[in-house]
Amino acid sequence: MLKAVLFDLDDTLLGNDMDRFLPGYFGLLGKFAEKYLPRDQFLQELLASTEAMIRNVDPTVSNRDVFWQTFEQRTGLKAAELEPFFEQFYRNQFSQLRDRTEKRPFATKLVQYCLEQNLAVVVATNPLFPRIAIDARLDWAGLPVTEYDFALVTTYENMHAAKPQPAYYSEILDKIECAPENALMIGNDWENDILPAHSIGLQTYWLSLDGESLPTDLSVPYGRSLEDVYDFLTTQPTAR
Repeated sequence: MLKAVLFDLDDTLLGNDMDRFLPGYFGLLGKFAEKYLPRDQFLQELLASTEAMIRNVDPTVSNRDVFWQTFEQRTGLKAAELEPFFEQFYRNQFSQLRDRTEKRPFATKLVQYCLEQNLAVVVATNPLFPRIAIDARLDWAGLPVTEYDFALVTTYENMHAAKPQPAYYSEILDKIECAPENALMIGNDWENDILPAHSIGLQTYWLSLDGESLPTDLSVPYGRSLEDVYDFLTTQPTAR
């Protein structure tokens, strides 16, 4: 019986091709950070610190702390100064990237349906960004946190693992107090969304919005659109 639905964000609820988004993001952020480091060096350290978050599975250390501990060790710069500085980037500059994303109108209907079924709805986006950046992308998707009662939005502040670590999905289930067999992970990335969630017993639904090849394991439900996801969900027994 279904009790919780986990949605990936980028290229699932929000059209956001990372091959297009990330160059713009790195360009803006690198320019903003030139006060502290040359752009190329800053981006190198940013990527190294992000990779440290992806490797982390220590349940006592948040992704945020892993990022800033690594960044401090590598650069000698202090998080106490840099974190507020970069918060200004997300408040004042990040919105310039909105045009690189695409709102998917059916996303709101899909999430609203889940909430009406009394399902716990989790925004299971890779928690490599601060909350302010993830809230912004949810707003671009037409799903502002002020209007939708999400059970959890995963961010680098509140998580202690990231995709593709199975520990990321285990932590979500612990936070929402849901058994894996009662939860469904929906996402477009086979390696990050489907395989690790499936490995710990979650139900999964693979979303191939851009016409990727079919999954190698055809026992996993899949579809080509958010409408397909909706049709699938309406056939599932829920705890309502």
